[in-house]
Amino acid sequence: MIATLSRFLFTLLALPAATFLQAATSHIDGPFESDIQPLLQEYCVECHGGKKVKGNIDFTIMTSPEAIEANFEIWELVSDVLAYQEMPPEEEDNRPTSTEIQQIQDWYQQRFIQSVEARPGPFKPRRLSAPEYRNTLRSLFGFDLETTIMAAEQTETEPSLVLKLLPTDPPGNSGFINDTHAAPLSSHAWEQYAYLADRVLQELFSLQRLDALETLIGENLPPAFRPTDLSPKQAKALLLRFTPRALRRPQPQSHLDSSFAHLNDLSGLALVDATQTELKALLVSPAFLYRGLLFDGQPAKTQRVDANELAERLSYFLWEDMPDERLLEAAANGTLDTPDGLTAQIDRMLASPKSISLAQSFGAQWLGLADIDNADNDVNMRRALRSQPYDFLNYLFTENRPVMELIDSKTTFANYVTASFYPKDKAQMVKYKKPKGIEKQTVPNQRLTLTHDEGRGGILTMPGILAMNKSPILRGTWVLRKILGERLGDPPDDVPPIEIAGPKANLTFRERFEQHRSDPTCARCHDKIDPLGFAMQVYDDRGVYKLDPNYKTPKRAKEHDDPAETLDTSGQLPSGETFANYEELQSILIGAKRPDIIRNAVECTLAYALARKLEAYDRPTIDAIAESIDETNGTWRDLFIAVSQSLPFQKTYVSAPSTPKRDS
Repeated sequence: MIATLSRFLFTLLALPAATFLQAATSHIDGPFESDIQPLLQEYCVECHGGKKVKGNIDFTIMTSPEAIEANFEIWELVSDVLAYQEMPPEEEDNRPTSTEIQQIQDWYQQRFIQSVEARPGPFKPRRLSAPEYRNTLRSLFGFDLETTIMAAEQTETEPSLVLKLLPTDPPGNSGFINDTHAAPLSSHAWEQYAYLADRVLQELFSLQRLDALETLIGENLPPAFRPTDLSPKQAKALLLRFTPRALRRPQPQSHLDSSFAHLNDLSGLALVDATQTELKALLVSPAFLYRGLLFDGQPAKTQRVDANELAERLSYFLWEDMPDERLLEAAANGTLDTPDGLTAQIDRMLASPKSISLAQSFGAQWLGLADIDNADNDVNMRRALRSQPYDFLNYLFTENRPVMELIDSKTTFANYVTASFYPKDKAQMVKYKKPKGIEKQTVPNQRLTLTHDEGRGGILTMPGILAMNKSPILRGTWVLRKILGERLGDPPDDVPPIEIAGPKANLTFRERFEQHRSDPTCARCHDKIDPLGFAMQVYDDRGVYKLDPNYKTPKRAKEHDDPAETLDTSGQLPSGETFANYEELQSILIGAKRPDIIRNAVECTLAYALARKLEAYDRPTIDAIAESIDETNGTWRDLFIAVSQSLPFQKTYVSAPSTPKRDS
């Protein structure tokens, strides 16, 4: 059976990525060839095509409807830069007329906004990411595989043997590590899976794990039981319970009977070895290591995923883990296929401790929170800075808070390490008492209501976020990319450094940077970045609020960290809004920029839930969910339900197998 599954898996993985698009777009885009391509050739290809490809944008590859649709994000960027008159560069003499610009905009609107119909993406199994594999193994066996290295309180080590041994998953095209479609299963990784399977089975059949073995067998074992006392009946019971859970769906009885028939004549160590062999075969099988492999879809047809596939999608979305028994039961009895039944499961799952993965995996990857580890040299401070946004996101995600509270919230979290950032509100906290003999201790955060402290509220003002982005340029770029969803290219390689002011220059960093960014090529991005970043210079590199009456300037402030008395936090956004300080900028973010923030949150959530890059045909789904959240001041729970009930989450398209060409 495993060999058959392997062949099926690699047949699916070998299907061309464009197969589905080819089925959906069979006609040449006439308006593009007649109206748009000549304009690109006239004004764009010199810098974006052939030998010269700036910004990784090459218009010469747009030679088919498939290529045009697959690169829809480029056209979205083209529409934006034309709307803001950012391209072609101002110094170019040959520029399109307003009529020609409108011609491109009209084509874009017709091609990618008005005529795009929602449809599901092509079905393609994907490998479990390392964290998903770790969590699944833990849920299956009831214990973690951990390293035996003892770590001091002042050091940080990875306790999970799985995460230490498995290769780190790179972010896929979606930006998330659960998007493993382009990450092949290497021979090295397969060896590590085999080793981990041996380790977990060795531990399962040890005296220390008799409670886990008892749970898997499904009966109480006698006090003097030893693993070699295992009976054929118990071995079969173990495998019968384990197999459908490991494969995340019920299995035909005929498959189970044929696998277990040879256990009848065995006993003692021989029976234990045979049972472990059967379990290991499951643990290294493609059906276990890959998600969606056992979905029995109909080729060349758009269809709903079955209830077990839906349960698997939901559990790895909300928990980064396999479905539990209650979710599989809902799939079996049909309630998961109903809106009320699905909502009930989502509410139950968000109330589970497992939902912390939404903050620690989805939220951390979306917002780049791993960079907080570079924010401070002190281990205890790093832990505290990192745990604060995790607890805040978990609060938003699991306590039915509005999506926009990401930017403006009266609730935050702190412990004795980060309490100093909230000098007026820290009185709410239970006072920390250091145990005797302990130099430093990691303690949980406490919830604070922001009543008196100014300049705090929402993710942007958390000290860890500010400390990992220590300059106004980094802060502005982070807000643009992570919060507003702007697509910014990388800066040119030949950007000169900012000159250090002479002793008599008496210039602030902002004034010196104005000289630095005088190049029109740089100014186009910095017009977006700088207003946001300099508004946030009211916080120093540590994330401390400079306008607090008791603020103390650090002894070694960086060149960009201007003192409070010289701050200029005013600015104007490219869209015209002006502000005098961060508080006014925050008002713009939760006002005029609200639709952009909500849409970005929807896009990131949907991409993570689907574990794939979003395509043009996902736009109607994004539009509908974002509009609903905006109109109703929707919560994160509303967003998770809407994503789970959406067409791309509940439906799929199974490509027809490609027919090999015959030699003539």
